[in-house]
Amino acid sequence: MPENALTSRRTPRRILRSALRSSPRRVALRRRALATAVVLAATGTVLAAAPQQARAALPAQSIADPVHYWNDVLQNVFRRVGGGPVPMARSAAMMNAAIYDAESSYQLKWKGKITSEPYIKAENYLGWAEGPDEEERVIGRTAYNILLGLYGNKQSRYADQTQYLDSRFRERFGTEPTAGDFLDLTVVGPMVKQMTDARTGDGSDNPQVYVGDNKPGAWRPTSYPDMPDASCDEDSDAISPFYGQVKPFSLASGSQFRPTALTQYGSYEALVASDAYKQQVEAVRTAGADKPTAATPVINRTPDQLAAAWFWANDNNGTYKPPGHMLQATREVAKARGLGVYANARLFALVSLAMADTGIAVRDAKFATPIDLWRPVSAVREGGLDPQWKPLLKSPTGVNVSPCFPAYVSGHASFGGAWAGVMKRYFGSDNISFDLTTDEPQAPVKTRHFTSFSAAGREDADSRIWLGVHYPWDATDGLALGDKVANQVFTTKLRTL
Repeated sequence: MPENALTSRRTPRRILRSALRSSPRRVALRRRALATAVVLAATGTVLAAAPQQARAALPAQSIADPVHYWNDVLQNVFRRVGGGPVPMARSAAMMNAAIYDAESSYQLKWKGKITSEPYIKAENYLGWAEGPDEEERVIGRTAYNILLGLYGNKQSRYADQTQYLDSRFRERFGTEPTAGDFLDLTVVGPMVKQMTDARTGDGSDNPQVYVGDNKPGAWRPTSYPDMPDASCDEDSDAISPFYGQVKPFSLASGSQFRPTALTQYGSYEALVASDAYKQQVEAVRTAGADKPTAATPVINRTPDQLAAAWFWANDNNGTYKPPGHMLQATREVAKARGLGVYANARLFALVSLAMADTGIAVRDAKFATPIDLWRPVSAVREGGLDPQWKPLLKSPTGVNVSPCFPAYVSGHASFGGAWAGVMKRYFGSDNISFDLTTDEPQAPVKTRHFTSFSAAGREDADSRIWLGVHYPWDATDGLALGDKVANQVFTTKLRTL
């Protein structure tokens, strides 16, 4: 849906009348308010009437930092709506970059400066004295309205999340989203508009469907009689096949860092005849099988690798998927390192921008290259190695499954590489110890310890081999792709002033 189709709950004219009545500087405010009303009418931002003269204290908060709070809301939206990880990464980038610009606006207005560049623009907005909880309100109302535009409108491709978003807004502020707040006029509206304008028409709603190449080595649906998957039964079920054409947030194009390991073969026939390909298939066949079979009697996977495989999974709907896992990891490291609100806003924006562009680059590698590589289950079964072989990855009902899109390169590995790449650049060191958690219900271990960001990214990548859904080159090249995108984002966006 177009993000400027947000649900408007009060008319700009009524808002203006209320705002102008309450202001002692009517002439100056009228000019600013009229201009801002045009902004708000275009975005449909949920708006306030007059500024409240006295505000009740915020309710007791279980999550102190507003950046963490709204990312928690976003993670729960991911759990509720399901779907592919790449659109989720786009949503995270939109919300967190808008939060960062809103927080930068607050810092510019009341702290006198910003220490890093805004993503689009920071607004030195109208105001004579800082209001109560103003930083919290600027961030929260911006985040809420971005999410409302993405997930709250009935035109959305997802189930309407308005009630959930409203409940989390009330939980945070103790008021209704439509309650009066003049910040909607002065700063929130411009922040929402500039982000929605930047992403409208970016190609993310491309309705085309995928048509496979129908050759040995080419991706095909991974539903089999003994591992049925109704969601991956036709070529057209392929998830986000044209997302590689979406306008990136920082890259010149989705193909800017396109990996080339498979292009050297030129054709599916040359690929599947190569020794390198056969080695790749054998590696995942023996490390990623669910159970031993007559043709695959031994599984080369340790108990710790099994635990890691499920720790990083988050493939099934009902989890926060890989983008949500990376946001959770960011939150856990940021909390342990004691980051403040402004620092958190920048870190989450960098991570989210890198994930969004990585997702676009991954879809380019999967679908826009000459070889759309089939999944290991297809290679092992249809290649004649083991007709009973199944990957370790299972649905919540215990049915073995593979993700419904080509293998090369791994999205998990690429997201892990992008996350690690941003984190080590942001903190100026890779060798930082931390603990991470998972919400994967099938994970036997919910917390794992790491001594570097690269180690976490590497384990995320390798976990896909142990789950039986990726080849080693999917993991290695995905990690490299993610790091290249992270470097691009870190060196060109939100740079330190």
